[in-house]
Amino acid sequence: MLNIGIIGAGRIGKVHLESISYRVKDATVKAVADPFMNDETKAFIEGFGVKEIYTDYHKILEDPAIDAVLICSSTDTHSAISVEAINAGKHVFCEKPVDHSIEKINNVKKALEGKSLKFQVGFNRRFDHNFAAVRAAVEAGKIGETHIVKITSRDPEPPNPAYIKVSGGIFLDMTIHDFDMVRFLSGSEVEEIYVNSAVLVDPAIGEQGDVDTAIITMKLANGALAVIDNSRRAAYGYDQRAEVFGSKGMVATANDTLSTAVFSGADGVIGEKPLFFFLERYMESFSAEMRDFVDSVENDKPVKVGIEAGLQSVLIGLAAKKSVEEHRPVKLSELL
Repeated sequence: MLNIGIIGAGRIGKVHLESISYRVKDATVKAVADPFMNDETKAFIEGFGVKEIYTDYHKILEDPAIDAVLICSSTDTHSAISVEAINAGKHVFCEKPVDHSIEKINNVKKALEGKSLKFQVGFNRRFDHNFAAVRAAVEAGKIGETHIVKITSRDPEPPNPAYIKVSGGIFLDMTIHDFDMVRFLSGSEVEEIYVNSAVLVDPAIGEQGDVDTAIITMKLANGALAVIDNSRRAAYGYDQRAEVFGSKGMVATANDTLSTAVFSGADGVIGEKPLFFFLERYMESFSAEMRDFVDSVENDKPVKVGIEAGLQSVLIGLAAKKSVEEHRPVKLSELL
């Protein structure tokens, strides 16, 4: 049984606590730490049978009975806590992004050198049943040589503009998942990126120096092209679709809905809207990624989403920001 400590008891920390408790065998949450622990959060954690609840995460790192830690704290703490956890001999699951700084991500890579510890980055969409099926079709050669990757990712509502200050902006908090999907679905690396963007949803987002709508084009190392379209608000719900087109055909996935029931009547044909947001849409993928992490630790298997995936996604995000700022295509090599 793998003993896990969770650092950070916000929304995603609670998701993982629930997921491990109900859907992940061979693992248990031994302790949870959060500097902003309050009575409500403590009661929630205790509801899952966790008795060790701290405000200081170092108590988790100092506990020899804890085998692995989940870093679910604020983004600006991810890389520093990762290094501390690695130095404490803990396996690490780190929520994305590892950091907004390439230098700090490389510090995590250096800390891992020469160690047999597992380090997995939380790109849960790789474990989603739809996207995994698309990747399987591409990997099996069913579409032939990949020519075009298309991803649509639109949130049902924009975040509080204050969130932009700490999130790194749309490319590092939202599109970062789509950048990882391009790499995952294509099996190739992004070499160049160009962004057309605008503020069409909330002027307050623009006032924070960010954008809320974007069309992103990329050139990949295997010669394929990729396109991502993003919006911070889709009136009909959480829009998550992908398509890979190639020399032999195409594989695509549609949105998940509450049901596949469709009503047909005199006034038209009506179906369900997409599931509302990421907790509804991707809950099972959070469980699947955690099961995979536990399996990697217990059976000494390579993690499927390692530190390099964390590095590349941030590199692409920073290149996207540079493209917006300088109104030109940006090669990722410029940032290295």
